[in-house]
Amino acid sequence: MANIKSAKKRILVTRTKAARNKSIRSAVKTSIKKVEAAVAAKDKAAAEEALKNAVSTISKATSKGVYHKNNCARKVSRLSKAVSSME
Repeated sequence: MANIKSAKKRILVTRTKAARNKSIRSAVKTSIKKVEAAVAAKDKAAAEEALKNAVSTISKATSKGVYHKNNCARKVSRLSKAVSSME
């Protein structure tokens, strides 16, 4: 355990930020799974709605610094491609 006051604070701040980031990452993964499930079920309307929500969630995570912008773009691109390739 740290003895210096600033080091103790850094530990607390790091725990707080890690918990926040974990929550945001979890929300992104859940939204991605919903899109993939709709695509697997071949439900175009549900997939498009889930995609809209997923893009929003991913963009928010990127703006908060949880994901890099290229990672965000890649995730959105893959989901969009999966939904648009549905018949």
